[in-house]
Amino acid sequence: MSSEFIERPFKNEKDEAIKYISNLLNKAKNKNELYDAQNLEEVLRLLNSKKYGLVWEEHKEKVEEKLKTHIPVFKEDKERKINGMKNINDFNFLLEGDNLHSLYLLEKTHTNKIDLIYIDPPYNMGQKDFKYNDDYVDKDDNYYHSKWLSFMKSRLLMAKKLLTEDGILAVSIDYHEGFQLKLLLDEIFGENNFASDLHVETSAIAGPRRIAAMKGSIVKTTEYVLIYTKNSSKKVIKKPMYDKIEGFDSHYSKFLNSESGILENFTETLRRTKNISDIFEKYNMKINLENLGKLVYLEKEVSDWLYDKSISANLFRIDKIFKDKSINLEKGLNIVNGKYVVFNTNGNPYYAFRYSERIGDTSGFIESFGERAVRGNLWKGFSSDGGNLKKEGSVDFKKGKKPLRLIKQLVMTLLGDKQDTIILDFFAGSGTTAHAVAALNKEDGGNRKYIICTNNENNICEEVTYKRLENIQSDLPHNVKYFKTCFIEKELFPDIELESELLKYITPLVELEFTTDIKNPLYQIILSNEQLESLLESNNIKSNSVLFMHPEVLLGREEKKMIKSLDVRIEEIPDYFFGKELWAND
Repeated sequence: MSSEFIERPFKNEKDEAIKYISNLLNKAKNKNELYDAQNLEEVLRLLNSKKYGLVWEEHKEKVEEKLKTHIPVFKEDKERKINGMKNINDFNFLLEGDNLHSLYLLEKTHTNKIDLIYIDPPYNMGQKDFKYNDDYVDKDDNYYHSKWLSFMKSRLLMAKKLLTEDGILAVSIDYHEGFQLKLLLDEIFGENNFASDLHVETSAIAGPRRIAAMKGSIVKTTEYVLIYTKNSSKKVIKKPMYDKIEGFDSHYSKFLNSESGILENFTETLRRTKNISDIFEKYNMKINLENLGKLVYLEKEVSDWLYDKSISANLFRIDKIFKDKSINLEKGLNIVNGKYVVFNTNGNPYYAFRYSERIGDTSGFIESFGERAVRGNLWKGFSSDGGNLKKEGSVDFKKGKKPLRLIKQLVMTLLGDKQDTIILDFFAGSGTTAHAVAALNKEDGGNRKYIICTNNENNICEEVTYKRLENIQSDLPHNVKYFKTCFIEKELFPDIELESELLKYITPLVELEFTTDIKNPLYQIILSNEQLESLLESNNIKSNSVLFMHPEVLLGREEKKMIKSLDVRIEEIPDYFFGKELWAND
């Protein structure tokens, strides 16, 4: 190889360009050509800004620009409040409005508090599925990737702040933007925080798709779920899912004879068990392990017998020979350092695997009990849920509705037995995430909360998302508050007037932060001394509660003493929620 080989030629080209621009910049400064100097400094910044990763032309959004002149606030639509469980004060939340504005307000209430964010953003297929600045983006737009990435970046940056330290982000996507999204998420969360890319089988090859496949096309049957953590932990699976394995694993060929304490061939056990050997004879099958696998599928009596603990706990797969002669072993089952050791037919001890640990409940479309394998990043079988999609939640959502089973399993596998958690979905769509959370709470008595956000384009929030939450109440009763995004125009409220205006919108944020109703005595808003005195005199301030208090409410010595004795936390409003906006207005 030539000694003149340069491994990074383009770096050298870039260095030469930087050197050239730097010289021009110095000349411009020396000549006091300020306009040229400013432009050259910007060119230098751009040359130095990107070394590796995703490069695109960032775009601005109208909804983001609006934040410069308007303050978003929430206002409750009390007509749409759902009180499915009137005896408790816990609430879930549906936030109507652009999700950028919802995330802006969630930063005030839920920074470092969300356990799991699941989103199913528009896939940007160029089929009127993605709008940017009020216009649909199609594939003829030279910047259709750039617009989508700009749209996602602003929201993902805000979303990251909301996650707890061990929080998890899961994003459904397909090939249209999946590869670009992976690079964007690497940039925002860090490549080390990438945990997995699940491949979810969402469709089968049938009908026209089968014809296309037979003619040589590679037909898409899967979508992805990209999973990221906030703290670089790769161990995101808290509760494994299991897929069913058909038949019988013939490696489990030895049965522990209770009388001799020694393994025998399992075929001998089959012959000796009359009702099982009779079933082999019924099907004119030889008694062997291959045929046993067929009968497990054909005859429930066979599978029930095989999976019973009296059989499965004594059925083994032989591994390597046990050589440690310093350990005294007995006939029957021995456990050495957490591993099973049994005497084989030849009288020698062997390590072994127990069949009862290979069987259990499975997580398929039809749940069953039997042989199973721990699921990896290939999530098969969700195409089977397609027939039920229209029925789920009794709402129609033509594009992008995710199977309820998929979201339930994602929540279960990523959060495990943590039942007092908060799940956020800021692309709520048909409301599947909310439905999944409510269903899981019913199944295991959990206290998970959901916050879901969507705009109301084509009345989706009112007629699809909210409607689904109403529809499931008979089976899954729970409480929901419906907040709409409104705006305060800054220039209309100078100085102290802005503070007074913001005070009108404190209640929804208190309710959102504490997932409650303001009627809950543990969270109260105090706007006057008279109100405080009345609450103290009537003993209506609870211990370990939070008082959101206007700064003009002054505490006397006795009042301070009483509040201290109750271990009450006091927060100043509106600063607690809107300090940034008030400070910026000064």
